[in-house]
Amino acid sequence: MPQPLDGLSRRALIGIGLALGTPIVARATAPRRLVFGVYRNGAHIGEHQMSFAGDPAAPLVTTEVQMLVRLGPVPVYRYRHHAVERWQAGHFASLETTTDANGKAQKVEAERQAGGVLIQTAKTRVQAPVGASPFTHWNPQALAGPLFNPQEGKMLQVTARRRPDGLAAPGGRTAATLWSVRGEAEIDDWYDADGSWLALKGRLKDGSVMEYRRV
Repeated sequence: MPQPLDGLSRRALIGIGLALGTPIVARATAPRRLVFGVYRNGAHIGEHQMSFAGDPAAPLVTTEVQMLVRLGPVPVYRYRHHAVERWQAGHFASLETTTDANGKAQKVEAERQAGGVLIQTAKTRVQAPVGASPFTHWNPQALAGPLFNPQEGKMLQVTARRRPDGLAAPGGRTAATLWSVRGEAEIDDWYDADGSWLALKGRLKDGSVMEYRRV
């Protein structure tokens, strides 16, 4: 996800990745909508919403993120992100994102092809491995393969590790699984027993802490 006062931190929280060519199957019991409150250093700054349509193995996932950071009563950072993500037969198929990060517009288009995933921005074309997926957090099985940043269209140099101590999640909910991602970013993602995304906690480059708490 983005981040209020530091561009590097913003990059870290919107995407992360690894890679395999095997199908990544979404859980049939996953909720059709996920809503999170977004917090920076404990202060509520926005919401992150995801909706899921279609078959669980071939979902259409729509994401809307809005954030506003204030310094006292004065707005100092505004962020809006929209994404449409498509999957087919358990594989990532395509992604389109638009982002307004405090007036800086960004657009990413990605499509899975026979030889890999083509990721395009206004300035770059990246040929990612065939098993690459956007790091959009909702599917923990995607952490088994290479991932890319859905806001900037770049492959990410990180390592993801499933940890056994995943019970305490931000917001007080009980989690079954905790994945820790380290490298370009420092992010923990919690999931419930059905594999549904439950919470996120990340440390930004400026030292502040970002949390997602499901509502």
